[in-house]
Amino acid sequence: MSSGDNSTVRLVFPLWQGGVLPAYQFGSELLEWLSPATSMPVICVPVPKFEGDFTKDVKEVEEDGLVFKPELLTQLTAARDELEKNKPAKIVTLGGDCLVSLAPFAYLSEKYGEDFGILWIDTHPDVSQPGQFNHVHAHVLGNLMGHGDNDIVSKLVAKPTGSSNVMIAGIHDPLDYEQEFLTKYNISTCSAKEVQAGAKSVFQWIHDRNIKKLAIHIDLDVLNEAKFHSLYFSRPNVPENAFDGIAQGELSMLNVINLVNQVKKDCAIVGITIAEYLPWDAINLKTMLQKLPLIGDDSN
Repeated sequence: MSSGDNSTVRLVFPLWQGGVLPAYQFGSELLEWLSPATSMPVICVPVPKFEGDFTKDVKEVEEDGLVFKPELLTQLTAARDELEKNKPAKIVTLGGDCLVSLAPFAYLSEKYGEDFGILWIDTHPDVSQPGQFNHVHAHVLGNLMGHGDNDIVSKLVAKPTGSSNVMIAGIHDPLDYEQEFLTKYNISTCSAKEVQAGAKSVFQWIHDRNIKKLAIHIDLDVLNEAKFHSLYFSRPNVPENAFDGIAQGELSMLNVINLVNQVKKDCAIVGITIAEYLPWDAINLKTMLQKLPLIGDDSN
C-alpha cells in the first residue's frame, strides 16, 4: 500500500458481538455524537441494529469455540473493505467493543510496515487464544500479531505487527494464560503505576524500536471505575462478586490524556481507537423515556 497521502477518516463501528454485550452498540453511537464535529470522511460500518434490551444478556452461539464468529467475520470484512476503498493515511475508530481495532490497525500495519507500532492502553492485554475465552474482543491484540483463530487472522491480518512493536500500557494483574503469552512473545508492558509516574518505559520503547508511525488503542476499561462509571464494571443488576478476579482500571482520564499527548511528540499518530464505552445511565434513561406517557413510542 502507498503511504504518500495525508487523508484521515473517522470509522464509526458499533460492533458488539465481540464483547457479547449489545450496549456496546449504543456506546459507539453516543461516542460519535459526543465527538467534535469533523470535516473528515465518516465511514459507518454496517452492523445490524439491536432492538432488544441493552442491559440483558443475549444467547451465545459458538462456532469453533468463538461466540458470533460468522457475524464478526462479516462485519470486520466490511470495515476492511471500506478502508481499502478509501485508502486513508490515518484512522479514528469509535467503537464498539475492543475488536473494532482489528481492521484499522491491520490496515495500518500493512501500510506502514516496520515503522509501525501499536500502543495498547488497556487494563487487559487482549491476547486470549481460542479455547481460553470465547469472547473475541479479548483476542484482538493477539490477532493483530498473527496469533489466534485461523479464519480471522488469515482473512483480516495481511501483515501481522511484530510483538516487539507492541506496548501495553495500564495493564495489571493479567491472568496466568495472558502472562504466559506476554512472556513467550516478550511483549513490552507499562503498568498503571508506571503510567501515573510518567510512563518512561513507553518512550524508551518508541526510541528503542524506532517507531515512526503509531496506532493507539484506548479501552475505557483502563479508567478507574470510581471516577468514570460508563464501564463494564459498572454494569447494573449483576451479582456482587461478578467481577472477582478480573483486573479493573486504575488510571484517570488525565493520565491517559497526558500519555497520548506526550507520545505524539515522539512519533506520528496514525490511528486512535476509543472502545468499550458503556453508558449505563444514558441507557437506563432511554428506557425510562420509552415507558413514559406522551414520550414513549406507544403513547398518545
